[in-house]
Amino acid sequence: MGETDFSRIPIVDVSMLVAGEPGQRAVADQLGLACRESGFFYVVGHGVDEGLLVRLRDLSRAFFSLDTETKLKIRMARGGRAWRGYFRVGDELTSGKPDQKEGIYFGEELPPDDPRVRDGTPLHGPNLFPEEPIGYREAVLEYMAALTSLGHRLMCGLALSLGLEESYFSEHYLGNPLTLFRIFNYPSSPAPDLWGVGEHTDYGMLTILLQDDAGGLEVKSRSRWVPAPPVPGSFVCNIGDMLDRMTGGLYRSTPHRVRNAAPRDRLSFPFFFDPGFDTIVRPIDLVGPIADDKDERWDRSSVHAFEGTYGEYLLAKVSKVFPELRSAV
Repeated sequence: MGETDFSRIPIVDVSMLVAGEPGQRAVADQLGLACRESGFFYVVGHGVDEGLLVRLRDLSRAFFSLDTETKLKIRMARGGRAWRGYFRVGDELTSGKPDQKEGIYFGEELPPDDPRVRDGTPLHGPNLFPEEPIGYREAVLEYMAALTSLGHRLMCGLALSLGLEESYFSEHYLGNPLTLFRIFNYPSSPAPDLWGVGEHTDYGMLTILLQDDAGGLEVKSRSRWVPAPPVPGSFVCNIGDMLDRMTGGLYRSTPHRVRNAAPRDRLSFPFFFDPGFDTIVRPIDLVGPIADDKDERWDRSSVHAFEGTYGEYLLAKVSKVFPELRSAV
């Protein structure tokens, strides 16, 4: 972990993996190489409808153009333990510093009679959807369903890349995945010390990111920060802390950051495809010692020393992002 020095993010055509064709093992090998070297990769040939992506971008741009008072009608304080809704620029923290972005938190849409909602399980419940723009709710839910399907196929490929059965992750961790979806709007921040989001790693298993054409995402290599510019028709994917933990550091949960130096706002759509909330994440029996990079990590913490459920790990992280909501969960 931390020993490679990569200079670019690879692009992988996952069409055969998505279709379940024989060539998916070659795709899996490409994904495995990317996970070992950089922890990041673009995917093309993913099969998600381009019309849906355009509609989601347009509706999100319309929402963020509304006045603050209107957007605050779905503010996160109204989401309670479900941890859903809108937040303003500066409300979210990374390493204790306010991020230069606003956004909306979504998750799996659950009815009030769902057992997890009745039991008050944190991060589970109904979403807060704005009244305008019209059609936003439908676009968000359709997108989350499409990305959930894609996430399952990508995790099949990652299982194959580790020499496991294709169904390994779905059987052990993703039978009932925790799916969280964020939509961020980054105002232009040309000042070099104003970060849309500072250096961090993602918490879970796999992140699938749709970004617009503004750019600004950077990934940490050993000796430099490597840009991950927009690639038409692609998603940017990266490994989270839990897959790093499962593989003993073989697959890298790589730090990344964002600064929007473009002369316009930047839209970003990260979808987090993670283990079930009550799942205990254990190392996979792979050959080789654990590569623990805690001394190099931005927070100096070890993902390999953690004991407990994924939900416990996640709550410990997100309560630092929004300190004022900590009591809600």
